[in-house]
Amino acid sequence: MQSKFVTTLLLSASLIFSASAAVADDCTNRGVLDDKFCDENNDMVADSPKDSSDWRDPNTLVFTYTPVEDPAVYKDAFFEFQQHLSAVTGKKVVYYTVHSNAAEVEAIRSGRLHIAGFSTGPTGYAVNLGGYVPIAVKGTADSFQGYNLIAITRADSDIQSMADLKGKMVAHTSASSNSGNLAPRALFPALGLTPDVDYTVKYSGKHDQSIMGVLAGDYDAAPVASDVFARMASAGRINADDFRILYTSPRFPTSAFGYAHDLHPDLVAKINEAFFSFRFSAKMSETFGGADRFYPVTFKDDWKVIRDIAHATGTAYTKKGLKQLAEKDAAKAAKKAAAAAQAN
Repeated sequence: MQSKFVTTLLLSASLIFSASAAVADDCTNRGVLDDKFCDENNDMVADSPKDSSDWRDPNTLVFTYTPVEDPAVYKDAFFEFQQHLSAVTGKKVVYYTVHSNAAEVEAIRSGRLHIAGFSTGPTGYAVNLGGYVPIAVKGTADSFQGYNLIAITRADSDIQSMADLKGKMVAHTSASSNSGNLAPRALFPALGLTPDVDYTVKYSGKHDQSIMGVLAGDYDAAPVASDVFARMASAGRINADDFRILYTSPRFPTSAFGYAHDLHPDLVAKINEAFFSFRFSAKMSETFGGADRFYPVTFKDDWKVIRDIAHATGTAYTKKGLKQLAEKDAAKAAKKAAAAAQAN
């Protein structure tokens, strides 16, 4: 089963990397988007196709949320929103579970996924390579819900400051993660701490695995997303008092929500209506740290800080960059499968 999963990761990515996109001769600007897309209004996301015959209006809408944590948790968390989305659009809505960021990008690009939440870092891959149009972030009436990069260690550790991380084993989450990898690489050097130079980086795969790994003593410390840490504490999975926070970054936008660029404009209008008319239930608000609605954002403006971090770390939202991400995902899955096989 695990070997099939590894193969699927690589196959999913190869569909992006080997596909030959038809270049529109009449496209006057596409910026840094893949050749498959056009951006003539300069908003940094793919335009709706000019030819109306290319507009898609599926009977069933496929929705998913980033695989940053246990997918089953968020399938349940978004159930009420899926019902609302179905009522507004008049279409059946199903949840599609993805197990890697590369697979989610391939799904939006291939047309198998229509509406999705992408975590902060991979949103750029989804936009540039998948034709994804972000429109919202969880938030309140006043602003979008943000999060910080926090560096954590055990409360009983002798590590008292960021300087004490020199020579230690520090868990980063995954190559594409903003708070779990890219932001630390961009921000920590100003603190006199360069990842892979001043401390050893070990990728955990996910924020919750970094947090639990620090608690278990597998890692000396970890940079993680503050909202994931808070949700785990609220759910009773961890006791926040068992950790020491060494550093807190400026605020970043959290996961983006949006749709595939080639959906029918009338459907897009209903999708927008569904997002911005929906109000979170008390249970959903609790799950998502007090957010009570979807707050409007744009990739051009609200993701600028994220793009700047990516550029500072040499991360490009290109096919090559995503291929490297997919290969790392597959390598981690293969290692996990081998460990499981050995244990059995």
